[in-house]
Amino acid sequence: MISFNISFKRASAHLTCAILIAISTCSQTASSSPKPVPSMQVIPLPYHQASFQREGVEIARYHFGPTLHRPFIYPVIGPSGRSLTRMGHPHDPESHSHHNSVWISHNDIGGVGFWSDGGKGKIRHKRIIKYEDGDQSCSITTENKWVADTNKVLLLETRKVTAMPLVDLEWLMIVDMELKANDKPVTFGKTPFGMIGVRMAKTIGVNDGGGTIRNSEGAVDEKEAFWKRARWVDYSGLIKNEKSEGITLFDHPDNPNHPSYFHVRNDGWMGASLTHDGPRTIQPDKPLRLRYGLYVHSNIKPVNAIDAKWNEFAKIEPVRLENLSKNN
Repeated sequence: MISFNISFKRASAHLTCAILIAISTCSQTASSSPKPVPSMQVIPLPYHQASFQREGVEIARYHFGPTLHRPFIYPVIGPSGRSLTRMGHPHDPESHSHHNSVWISHNDIGGVGFWSDGGKGKIRHKRIIKYEDGDQSCSITTENKWVADTNKVLLLETRKVTAMPLVDLEWLMIVDMELKANDKPVTFGKTPFGMIGVRMAKTIGVNDGGGTIRNSEGAVDEKEAFWKRARWVDYSGLIKNEKSEGITLFDHPDNPNHPSYFHVRNDGWMGASLTHDGPRTIQPDKPLRLRYGLYVHSNIKPVNAIDAKWNEFAKIEPVRLENLSKNN
């Protein structure tokens, strides 16, 4: 009987100890602080899309489906909550079906056209390398293949699209690219079409909405700014009655042809031209690195205010995309 009592007491002691440990563990878990929710997030969506969100509200969406001629970004939402870009030309949607809001492309890669939907080249999404969320920015990093109609891969591309919040619901989009020749040198032919294009909302266009184009050198509208070098071009106009907004397309000082020639039209589009002044050849062991910015803003900004934002953009340290690709 004494032995039984001793064993019972020992078992009770062990049970009590286990209960106390469990209570202590649960208490520590319950009392630990939850991790803060990032204000900027990229949310993966069905059908090969990813939503850039600020405090849970979409500001842009990246499309990379297998049937597309190229990845693109639509919408690009301004402070008023409306997209400042559109899909296609408002008066010629068929021949300008490649005007996909914000897109990367080029009219002549080794003699193959990637710019229009009728071209023989396609930019195929390969994989998502990384999604990143945070309070200061969010981003998606992808790999693409630039493929000729013979299924020959001409270029291997790593691309990072980043959204950075600014005050008053304005924001900055940064597009970083690293383009590698696949197995032999590749020439980007002389053309004003490529590398980046922006199709503005109809109401912002000079012709359709009475908007305005300005560049960093003081030029205004197509007649003055067309095929001119500049650090940036701004396209602004009404997005709803009595509310103007716009997008400034920034060329980065590290780009090889900075300041870029800009292709701009009063019918509502603008683009930075990489090879307007002549062809450019890249070697397999020397990738081409490019960076462009889109300043999404309210009102029709004074030139000095845009200059200040361009200076901030120019000081942001470029990412080394080859490191991201190797580490994932």
